[in-house]
Amino acid sequence: MADTQRETERKFEFTAGRADDGKPRGHGKRAKRSGKKQDAKHDRAARPAVPDLTGTAGIASVRDRGSTRLDAVYYDTPGLVLAADGLTLRRRTGGEDAGWHLKLPVAPGVRDEIHAPLSDTLPPDLAALARSRTRRSPLEPLVRLRSERHTRDLLDADGTLLAQLCTDTVRAERGKAATAWTEVEVELADAGDPSLLDTVTDRFAEAGLHPSDAPSKLARALTATGAPPPTRPGHAPADRTAGAHVLAYLREQRDALIAQDPAVRRDLPDSVHQMRVAIRRLRSALATHRKILDRAATDPVREELRWLGAELGADRDREVLLELLRARLAELPPDLRLGPVRDRLRTWNALRRKRTRRRAVAALDSDRYLALLDSVDALLADPPLRPAASRPAARQLPKALRHDWDRLADRIDAALALDPGEERDRALHEARKAAKRARYAAEAAVPALGKAARKQAKAAKSVQSLLGDHRDGVVAREALLGLGAQAADAAESSFTWGVLHAREEGRSARLEHKLPAIWAKAERRRSKAARK
Repeated sequence: MADTQRETERKFEFTAGRADDGKPRGHGKRAKRSGKKQDAKHDRAARPAVPDLTGTAGIASVRDRGSTRLDAVYYDTPGLVLAADGLTLRRRTGGEDAGWHLKLPVAPGVRDEIHAPLSDTLPPDLAALARSRTRRSPLEPLVRLRSERHTRDLLDADGTLLAQLCTDTVRAERGKAATAWTEVEVELADAGDPSLLDTVTDRFAEAGLHPSDAPSKLARALTATGAPPPTRPGHAPADRTAGAHVLAYLREQRDALIAQDPAVRRDLPDSVHQMRVAIRRLRSALATHRKILDRAATDPVREELRWLGAELGADRDREVLLELLRARLAELPPDLRLGPVRDRLRTWNALRRKRTRRRAVAALDSDRYLALLDSVDALLADPPLRPAASRPAARQLPKALRHDWDRLADRIDAALALDPGEERDRALHEARKAAKRARYAAEAAVPALGKAARKQAKAAKSVQSLLGDHRDGVVAREALLGLGAQAADAAESSFTWGVLHAREEGRSARLEHKLPAIWAKAERRRSKAARK
């Protein structure tokens, strides 16, 4: 994977941008050069000076790094899907970091910049990180930005770099349209404190420099040249109908799924889990609201979401199981840890991780995955609404919550009626999935139903948590049997794995014993939304 750097910066307006149609002021090269000289003189006369930041926010000195010429070509699809989501992809020459750069938004003013070496074509790694947005659309040159960058290092008393201050004089060209402006960027270094940016902002305001309205140079160039990035629909319901509420929730989860795709490819912590949560919430909502959306259209989408969740699940389940087994080993007294148990666990996990990681990435690289994303988009663009969709959300949603709660109750009762053993374990796992669906339905209904839905979500979560712990124990026992067998085959002691297996059996029994009381308490705390 390409190199990654977390970029925390703030941009400031230096002069207003000027757009033109690409035609020189007059005729010939001399007139064009004259126009550019006049522009430069106008900029120098109109812009305020960058104030000296020495003594501001622990800045003890400023080191001038000189000027550099940068030439960047930005790429996007014909529909500007990257710009619409705040991503930028460019090929830049000049400066210390010439190459391909993909910037992914993390938070306001914070982006991850993924860098790949300079080449004539887009590196496959960067193309993959953008694929959940671009799908099958070609990436084409969009805007060319030529800049002269003047860089200053902001240092503390020990000479440690706190931030860099860059003054960029920019000319952007999109076809025959062009615009020019000057802006100032202050980017934190590794040793910089985020509060430095706030202090610098105040200092700049005194000098007449204000934070830029444009989130990036590309966004500013597109807007100034007459091609502003398309606006994504918000997550707020368009009205108070049940259909509008459900569609807004589905859009939110679709966007979360797409946003997690690059994080999963980069193998960031918790990314697989967060992507699976979005998948489960989508599936649950489509199942819960079959009175609102025609299941003839939604059931095929649910099945494909189930497939994607399973492909990602193997890697996530491995992560969870490894954390649990490590914790269980740490709980054991030293005299019960016989043999190279930690090495055995590392070897076991390493072998599994290669397979599960490869499986997850292969799913994201598949045509089937792209077809799934397209089908979710199509569903949201032309939703198969049923008559109940036009009813007020406050009247329709409680019915769906009650149905999911009754479904959970049936599965709990069925599981508790069974004797302890494998059949009950499977039944409790089904009850856990029902509890999760009831929780998701209630959480999704909070904007429409408020406190009542929030209470039901909390009640369902309490049941889900207990059943989740039980399921973890079942999976752990299966893994411990395998680890014990591997240890025996390698002439190692299997005693520790047997001890852990026995302990997990005891934990599972205690959880099953607690379930009736936890369930009774959850029933008492059912929200009014589920009882209507």
